[in-house]
Amino acid sequence: MLPAARALPPRLPRRPPPAWRWGAAGPPAGLRALGTGHARRSEALAGAPLDTAAKEYSPKVRQLVRDIAGLTLLEVADLNALLKEEEEVPLKKEKMHFTVRLTELKPADKVKLIKEVKNFVPGVNLVQAKKLVESLPQEIKANASKEEAEKIKAALEAAGGTVVLE
Repeated sequence: MLPAARALPPRLPRRPPPAWRWGAAGPPAGLRALGTGHARRSEALAGAPLDTAAKEYSPKVRQLVRDIAGLTLLEVADLNALLKEEEEVPLKKEKMHFTVRLTELKPADKVKLIKEVKNFVPGVNLVQAKKLVESLPQEIKANASKEEAEKIKAALEAAGGTVVLE
């Protein structure tokens, strides 16, 4: 047995337009000046040109559409997963901080190199700089900016050392 149909509420009569909001003078002057009446809107829409010309697509786009349309449901899922992976791959960031490491020295230029190391390592005297140069490889400066690291590298290489930036 079917359930009894519920009685629908009676339809309400349609209300007249809310002319009472504007008063007896009609719409406000701004709306009248803009010409926003119903007749004006429909005229503007009726006069708008429709773009009925067929758009031409490049052969590459057409081939992509054919390839994608020929995919199975599993291949579409794989394509979706691969596209999401591609979005997540971060761009390779340029290194901002470098470590300057002295790896080798020319024995003839040992004294010049010791003086340069003393200039670039804070709080080191000549004896400590000599010990540092004699026990290579050694870190000269950590967390140096690119410009500072290049400057230190150029100075130490000019003094007879081999420098690596990490």
